[in-house]
Amino acid sequence: MFAGGHGTVWDFPKSPAVNSVASAIYESGGYVAALCHGPAALLNVTGPDGKPIIAGKKVAGFSNVEEKAVGLVELVPYLLQDELIALGGDYQEGKAWESFVVQDGRIITGQNPQSAAELGRVLAKALNK
Repeated sequence: MFAGGHGTVWDFPKSPAVNSVASAIYESGGYVAALCHGPAALLNVTGPDGKPIIAGKKVAGFSNVEEKAVGLVELVPYLLQDELIALGGDYQEGKAWESFVVQDGRIITGQNPQSAAELGRVLAKALNK
């Protein structure tokens, strides 16, 4: 489970530890979950085929609308929504500042901080199967 925060857009994609741990969990059949800006952790995680694990998967993350609302579009190195789409993710967007969670197989993502409780419930249910 990768929590968000704006710092993650700088740190997570470049972290060998994040990339290797997420890849190992996913390749061993585990669930990878991320919230708000946390899906930045998935940007450089690839499967055994060398393709991003989010390619062709429904994903959510902090939306461009929400980034504009907080006034940080010019500060962040990229817009998370745009990067998820560029890597082949099927970006899903709920209403700004409301809980919105997407599960596609073993990838579970939430759009914003308001999605934390719902994401936790979805992840817990998936782990209890």
